[in-house]
Amino acid sequence: MTPSLWGELGEIAGYKGRRKHLNDAFTPIIDHLEGANRAPLDVVAGDALSTFDSDGVHTVWTKALARRTTDPEGAITMARTLLETVCKRVLDERNETYDDRADLPDLYKAVATSLNLAPDQHTEARIKAILGSAMNLVNGLGTLRNRLSDSHGRGGKIPVKPSQRHASLAVNMAGALAAFIVETHQEKAAT
Repeated sequence: MTPSLWGELGEIAGYKGRRKHLNDAFTPIIDHLEGANRAPLDVVAGDALSTFDSDGVHTVWTKALARRTTDPEGAITMARTLLETVCKRVLDERNETYDDRADLPDLYKAVATSLNLAPDQHTEARIKAILGSAMNLVNGLGTLRNRLSDSHGRGGKIPVKPSQRHASLAVNMAGALAAFIVETHQEKAAT
């Protein structure tokens, strides 16, 4: 230990205070090394998104992950931004036109149609249900962002403040769908 840390610990009264100080200082490092606050999807989605656009899409994904535990409102904003960015990049690469001011559901619908992921493009009931649920997820994430994120100013009393679990749900669902879109796009581009 460095002399400055010994000096700082010496100024803390009692063993209990020193133990708390050390625990507070080292817990974030240990959590990171042990994988706390990480989900298996983090790596899977991260790999797919980094192969697609490491400077744009992957950067947004990294911000969403970083905010998931410390800034739930910001994480929800980044989750929506991730899907919007993925949709626009896929449409750009597929030379599809879109209104730059289009909302997320419209962008997703354009991507789903382009990639043959729209429910009405399939006949199998199970596939239609899953693809319809993906559209519901997009709509729900847009609503969640409008109501609970830090993207809009609020007047009056704030009804609900999102917790870490809300942010994790938004980020994980957005990451899974973004990775699926990217993998589908890359598979179709390769054929």
